[in-house]
Amino acid sequence: MKKHLILVAAAISAILIGGISACKKKTTPDNTTYPVIRVMFSGKIDPDKLDNYSAQTRPAYITKDNSGATPITNAGATLGRVLFYDKKLSVNNTISCASCHKQEFAFGDDARLSQGVNGLTGRHSMRLANARFSQEMRFFWDERAATLEEQTTRPIQDHAEMGFSGQNGDPGLDDLIVKLTAVDYYKELFTLAFGDPVITENRLQSALSQFVRSIQSFDSKFDAGLSATGNINADFSNFTNQENQGKRIFLAPPGGPQPGAGCQGCHRAPEFDIDPASRNNGIIQSGSDSTKTDFTVTRSPSLRNVLNSSGRSNGPFMHTGRVIDLTGVVNHYNQLPNAPANNNLDPRLNPGGSPQNLGLNNAEKQALVAFLATLSGSAVYSDKKWSDPFAP
Repeated sequence: MKKHLILVAAAISAILIGGISACKKKTTPDNTTYPVIRVMFSGKIDPDKLDNYSAQTRPAYITKDNSGATPITNAGATLGRVLFYDKKLSVNNTISCASCHKQEFAFGDDARLSQGVNGLTGRHSMRLANARFSQEMRFFWDERAATLEEQTTRPIQDHAEMGFSGQNGDPGLDDLIVKLTAVDYYKELFTLAFGDPVITENRLQSALSQFVRSIQSFDSKFDAGLSATGNINADFSNFTNQENQGKRIFLAPPGGPQPGAGCQGCHRAPEFDIDPASRNNGIIQSGSDSTKTDFTVTRSPSLRNVLNSSGRSNGPFMHTGRVIDLTGVVNHYNQLPNAPANNNLDPRLNPGGSPQNLGLNNAEKQALVAFLATLSGSAVYSDKKWSDPFAP
């Protein structure tokens, strides 16, 4: 009997020790995996504790989402972050996605047109912050990409931008894939994200789109006001009188009992995304050549973070980049220029067949600008999970 009890005690002890060892194994980081990532991105990316991209919180009133069939994973967005900032994605290793979409400008550009490997872009680079939170599924100013996934590799395959066009002597996307396959950290990053190191265009698109969709900004003065009141039409207690006046002007349609600019008709709060049915906004110049026209522009980025938290413009405005501040934007819509050749003008800007004339006075214009400034957050400019992993 005594011997039996000793054997049982030994068995229990072995089970307990084994259990403790297993727990230690599960909780102790395995520093032998992904050694290149650990060295290359030390202090920036920890394979054992990836940054949170997939479970970020957002206000309950934010309901639009164009993610489609591409859910965000921490590993996928981490890979996307590296790809987004890696200049190896250009033919001469000088341009990355982040060269034209800079974190300090809400992932837009302060230049009118962006510098590529073979010249300038044809249009101003859109801000990417909150690109996910839109009913519109299509991308680029002219909506030529059916999804964000499709959009992500188009600049890479553009001769002027990143140079892997596959035309007129340019290498093609397959050449880029061969190039990236030879990079040690991509072998590990693709394995971390997809289970194996194989690189394909679909995987490039998936990772880049996950990172871009992760870039969100809901810590603005506007969000604080809406969260507190629960009613966008009510005055916000954290707003000044001027900002509340600007909000009313933004939301109200033209020609009503109070001054209204009808901005809400196309740039729908609280996401401030563009209505998918929107057409041209009356800016018809080509971005690259002011003597030529461009009627195909029907999209815009979110109006959130048109300014940074200090009130400075995140670059020039419109697809041409020729409107330098919000006052210029408001003046454009207050008195729309007459352009008879524009056969794609949004009918909301052409009431009764005549270009829009809102008749806003200077105080009302300034109030509208003051309201637009309340849409700016702060974390989007500083959160390290969206920052350059190659930076010293």
